[in-house]
Amino acid sequence: MDMKTIRAKAREQLKGFCRVCPVCDGRVCAGEVPGMGGVGTGSAFKNNLEALAGVHLNLRTIHGVKEPDLSFNLWGKPLAMPILGAPITGSTYNMGGTMSEEEFITEMVAGALLAGSLCMTGDGADPTMFASGIKAGAANQGGSIAIIKPRTQEVIKSHLRTAEEAGVLAVGMDIDGAGLVTMAMKGQPVGPKTPTELREVIGATPLPFIVKGVMTGDEAEEAIKAGAAAIVVSNHGGRVLDFTPGAAEVLPEIASRVKGKAIIFADGGVRSGADVLKLLALGADAVLVGRPLIVAAYGGGREGVALVLNQLKNELLQAMLLTGTADVKKVSAGILHKQGV
Repeated sequence: MDMKTIRAKAREQLKGFCRVCPVCDGRVCAGEVPGMGGVGTGSAFKNNLEALAGVHLNLRTIHGVKEPDLSFNLWGKPLAMPILGAPITGSTYNMGGTMSEEEFITEMVAGALLAGSLCMTGDGADPTMFASGIKAGAANQGGSIAIIKPRTQEVIKSHLRTAEEAGVLAVGMDIDGAGLVTMAMKGQPVGPKTPTELREVIGATPLPFIVKGVMTGDEAEEAIKAGAAAIVVSNHGGRVLDFTPGAAEVLPEIASRVKGKAIIFADGGVRSGADVLKLLALGADAVLVGRPLIVAAYGGGREGVALVLNQLKNELLQAMLLTGTADVKKVSAGILHKQGV
């Protein structure tokens, strides 16, 4: 199996929903939600890519780094890389439905584990979305992370109990899904959370809690004050609010305020191992990958997912060798080229 084969099959499987473009940058699919695009003008999706493209790396080859360490430990779970699968749902209305929700997330979770990593599982208007992710997690104890939409307090707590019983490694809430109209239309309202409400749901579980969808320094501090063990700097793939900046654009300011106080994940526009290294240098501890793994799952199942993750890992290794970076847990901002200096 190779990427050419995976992409060709995925293009057929995702026909009409994703073109599997040579560069997945949101230009062709702008405004296609449902679908794989960014909301409205698609600028928020495109900004993720453009923000990363504007970050440059210093090439250094006179150093002693010969075997970089890519290992990453997440709440006692050793991972081969600081690259995880993002929580994704909607196989029927975003991806064409040639795979069921359960088939899709099962391959995502299994593929991430094959590569020595983890996948987050998601939630949505159709109850099978959360249930399918939980089922995949239960089949691999400690091998997934369950993310819940910002539903009513009692529903979140019920979902937390379900996730705990399934044996997931951690739980969380993609608070940036607060404005998803499809949820409300199907009788499952979502919305913003007050600091008190956030503290309440975080305190309702003994598992590490992740707040996903943080894009400002003050909300990063608020999430950690509420007890979050991790945050995800993310604009929801550009799918909830038009005209937001890219994740890489806001990450440094957020990291300057909360680095070391909680794990910082960054999510948005990762297409190469060099992108991963850029985000680590900007302040992330680990990154999430979304759309490329959808293509991988549809084009090659779990083996395809593992292949893409391992490709990113190998590219990260090469980028570390060529920047003199010894350890993914200690990436210096000094590897970044300061333009105009």
